Amino acid sequence: MPFANFKVPAGTLTAEHKETIVHRTTELYVEIYGERARPTTMVLVEEVPDGGWGIGDHVLTLAELQNNG
Repeated sequence: MPFANFKVPAGTLTAEHKETIVHRTTELYVEIYGERARPTTMVLVEEVPDGGWGIGDHVLTLAELQNNG
């Protein structure tokens, strides 16, 4: 079963954005593995609470991510 897990900052994606991620990811797996992959492809979009992740020993916040974009 193909599986993709996207972790995103909480509150940054709309329901439509999440739906797009699910559809496009599923289509990518179908391109690679064929139609047999469609019914078993699982895509998980997880929202990470603000300050719930870090890079290089530094805790990131949504404000920092938005300022660097």
